[in-house]
Amino acid sequence: MGFGFNLLVVFVFLPLTVVCLIIWLSTNKKPFIKSVAIAWAGLLGLVLLSTLARALTSKVILTKDDYYGNYVIKRDYFPGKQTDWQYNSFRFELKSNDSIYFHITDGAKITKTYRGVVEMPSTYRSKRLNITMQMPTHHIVMENPTTYRGIWSFYLVFHSSEFGNVFFEKGDWEPIP
Repeated sequence: MGFGFNLLVVFVFLPLTVVCLIIWLSTNKKPFIKSVAIAWAGLLGLVLLSTLARALTSKVILTKDDYYGNYVIKRDYFPGKQTDWQYNSFRFELKSNDSIYFHITDGAKITKTYRGVVEMPSTYRSKRLNITMQMPTHHIVMENPTTYRGIWSFYLVFHSSEFGNVFFEKGDWEPIP
């Protein structure tokens, strides 16, 4: 929990518990011990609820292994003809040998591949992706992508000088129905 919660427990709950227990021991009246039990049960319930809420709403912490795989254009983010064209024209894969292969495609057929090296510095708790491409390279992969993490998944956004932001998600290419 946080600093304020610790202050509440140390300076409010513990002294009130001691006072109520002393009164209960000297008078032997049950309401004092019941109030202590209810207060501590409520506090423990609040701690459990807070822990559960944090676990269900925290963003995913990414490791190196989470990044490895195939990536395609995220079609559900901005659906339309432009997104479908990008989906059929670009995809990439990150391999466990720390390399990136950015593919220019014509549907299922790969027409050109740009290669590069991937680094994932451990500066942050959740890994970030740094790429270094062999020159000349494609305008989409000129800069490092931004990783956007959700609760259960993530996606990568590359800034392209021609298209603006290009959104990729992990997945295999399939023909558009």
